[in-house]
Amino acid sequence: MKAFGVTNNRQDSFVEFDKAEELPTGKDLLVKIEGISVNPVDIATRKGINTELKEPKILGYDGYGVVEKIGEAVKNFQVGDKVFFAGDYTRDGSYQEYELIDERIVAHAPAQTSIEKSVAMPLVALTASELLFEKLNINPVIDNREKTILIINGAGGVGSIATQLAHLAGLKVIATASTPEKVKWVKDLGADLVVNHHQDLIKQVHDLGIENIDYIVGLSNNDPHWQEIVELIKPFGTFATITNLRESQIGDLKQKSVSFAWEWMFTKAKFKLDSMSDQGAYLEKLADGLDSGMIKSTVTKVFHGFNVENIKAATELVEEGHMMGKVVVLAK
Repeated sequence: MKAFGVTNNRQDSFVEFDKAEELPTGKDLLVKIEGISVNPVDIATRKGINTELKEPKILGYDGYGVVEKIGEAVKNFQVGDKVFFAGDYTRDGSYQEYELIDERIVAHAPAQTSIEKSVAMPLVALTASELLFEKLNINPVIDNREKTILIINGAGGVGSIATQLAHLAGLKVIATASTPEKVKWVKDLGADLVVNHHQDLIKQVHDLGIENIDYIVGLSNNDPHWQEIVELIKPFGTFATITNLRESQIGDLKQKSVSFAWEWMFTKAKFKLDSMSDQGAYLEKLADGLDSGMIKSTVTKVFHGFNVENIKAATELVEEGHMMGKVVVLAK
């Protein structure tokens, strides 16, 4: 079967190659891939390769397709089901014709939503859901109107869905955006207030009449904003991030007794935790939300055709770091 991979850390190392088709066992599904989405983790993984690989590495952590075969322990899916998922970091990704994936991190695809709108969402929705509801411990069914959240990089992939979920949970959402187009984008997704991350966040937030913020989510490089985060977070508040801290010191949060949490969406699958099935459940809810219109897909760019050129072009858009929403590559 056809697959696409990288042989070193350069973007121009993408190659098409033939890979032997694998058969599913246990809880695995064999899915014929119809669409993929490119995420920053794809770029970070490629850049982390420090030698020339003998076999190409297959990236891709968003997938949509049809179940072709199932393992003997599969309970929730059958051949012919349309599914979507965010993948497992320890296995080959979705840049291939057929992918093996554990059913516990898979969901039935939305019935009324297009492939491109659906496949753009799994990784970012899982990341945002775990951030808000597990790491920040936000309860979406109680009255959260007195709670504030600052989402740094609100117009990005994760920020776009985190803004929606926080809004639906009833919080006062402050999102960062730096251009008129992105300001409109985050407002349309549910941001109550918008601040520019290229300007002084402390002054902007205080000018809005807000002294401190209950929850802050860092979705880009935290170091340039670290002192602003330390100043703005409320005592006993919570800061969570999906990115590394290189220069910033977590100890700066100690005097405010601030809770800190990392979010890495692949942890449950990497360590084969029982909570892997939570991700499948999150995605089933996402499918319902997309079909009902409660959740808006954040796809903004679509390429048609699985080939090296389209994968490179999609990768380049994400790698530039200015992407609003998500980019998708469809098989057809």
